[in-house]
Amino acid sequence: MSDDHLAGLSIEAARRELTRRFKAADLDSPDLDARMLVGAVTRLDLTGMTVAAQRLLTNDERRALSTFAERHLKYEPIARILGEKEFWGLRLSLSADTLVPRADTETVVEAALELVRSAGEPIEPLRIADIGTGSGAILLALLHELPSAIGIGTDISPGALRTATANAEQLGIGARATFIESDYCEKLAGPFDLIVSNPPYIVRADIATLAREVRDYDPRRALDGGSDGLVAYRAMARDIASLLEPGGAFALEVGKGQADEVAELMQLSGLHTIRPHRPDLAGIPRVVWGRKPVS
Repeated sequence: MSDDHLAGLSIEAARRELTRRFKAADLDSPDLDARMLVGAVTRLDLTGMTVAAQRLLTNDERRALSTFAERHLKYEPIARILGEKEFWGLRLSLSADTLVPRADTETVVEAALELVRSAGEPIEPLRIADIGTGSGAILLALLHELPSAIGIGTDISPGALRTATANAEQLGIGARATFIESDYCEKLAGPFDLIVSNPPYIVRADIATLAREVRDYDPRRALDGGSDGLVAYRAMARDIASLLEPGGAFALEVGKGQADEVAELMQLSGLHTIRPHRPDLAGIPRVVWGRKPVS
């Protein structure tokens, strides 16, 4: 998209032009996406854009907006273009090594908090492990909600670990969060009171059918769950049981249709799973959760 299309346009006119182009490209939320990009380049919130609606874009704003729009017209997600995403009310930086945190994953946070709070007076400090932490989204949300907790996140990607560490520092949680390079639980030494994870769970053959913003921009190894989507859960099952304190809890995100199989894997390793599985906002069983028996 040449910035000539934006020449001489006001903030409001530029927003309308981007909305038109995004709608023509059949992007999911053209008006919202246009507002977010215009707000990013002008550094104005919605109120500011309304007040300054008739101000002309500067040359720098026009060039930046044109570049952003061109990227989005190639289905690059807004979060990747802007380099950040809100999750659980927290603003998280992203990188090419991390998934874009999604609303469905907040279900893991909700389930984990319910497990912690239903156990009565929490242990201090509550010890949390986040397996395959990516941007650190789940762990940092939990540490934000549980100010006496400490946590460790593992990931096989050094780039993801750098991103998670930066997010922890930015949120003022760095002193309570540690991140280590590890293939799932390989380098962890428990015990932990809570283990959470959003591992790769997409069936390998299905990756080509995913939406372009996921298929083309999310890191493949954060998506690829092997031939049946369950490779990560098999790798974690035995370790989760051995790493948890008796009575400790776990909450694992799963893909559509996977909850029963993942629950069976956890049960075979000696863990108790809670039924029903925790659903997301669409009613899809999204989290397999439960506890390690006390005896």
